Amino acid sequence: LEEVLVEVPLDVLRQRESKWLDMLNSWDKWMAKKHKKIRLRCQKGVPPSLRGRAWQYLSGGKVKLEQNAGKFDPPKGGLVTKALQQDLFRVLKAYTLYRPEEGYCQAQAPIAAVLLMHMPAEQAFWCLVQICEKYLPGYYSEKLEAIQLDGEILFSLLQRVSPLAYKHLSKQKIDPILYMTEWFMCAFSRTLPWSSVLRVWDMFFCEGTGGYTLGSSEKLRSCQGQYETMEQLRTLNPKIMQETFLVQEVQTCITNKILNILK
Repeated sequence: LEEVLVEVPLDVLRQRESKWLDMLNSWDKWMAKKHKKIRLRCQKGVPPSLRGRAWQYLSGGKVKLEQNAGKFDPPKGGLVTKALQQDLFRVLKAYTLYRPEEGYCQAQAPIAAVLLMHMPAEQAFWCLVQICEKYLPGYYSEKLEAIQLDGEILFSLLQRVSPLAYKHLSKQKIDPILYMTEWFMCAFSRTLPWSSVLRVWDMFFCEGTGGYTLGSSEKLRSCQGQYETMEQLRTLNPKIMQETFLVQEVQTCITNKILNILK
């Protein structure tokens, strides 16, 4: 199926760019007094021309770079010739030097690649540091303790919001770690269409970490065994991965979370 791209009218895009430029140029003031407004603008989508800069501000990567000026100096990529591949090698190598006790994890590569598509290597490195330390702490440790814990949290959440899917997965003895590891560890960069990845990351950097795959009885009837269930989880319905549907659902989840806290 072809990906349906959401076209933002040029005049709307220019207005958003102007608003984001104002925010970025007075970032500390906005963060201190108008964080709700930043959240709403992230939900609408960061303008493509400013996405790299916005991600640096949202993640704290910019501050991290300023606090560690001159410390990003990894070796060049040797025989790797393409610019993105060379920078990817440099960023990942720099991280292994920065966190030798943690080392390199394969799932960090697609995350670093997305960052490098939006910013230079040094900025991408410090954003990667923020993702690994602030947003997904413990995800890339040797024993993957954090990802396993989040898998259990996901399973408990599934029991609450989609009992049918929960009962089916439990019956098939399919542990969360079998299907959600790549989703979470790669921050959906290898799962969703590109436009959806960008919109999810806009909110991910703003909100941090916060079940349509098996949510209906019709779906479950087509997943009688463990193999069929795993195939359903690996090949998600294109509809639920599209930008408009996915962003709306994420926003609804965030709203419900806030309402539950206020009750």
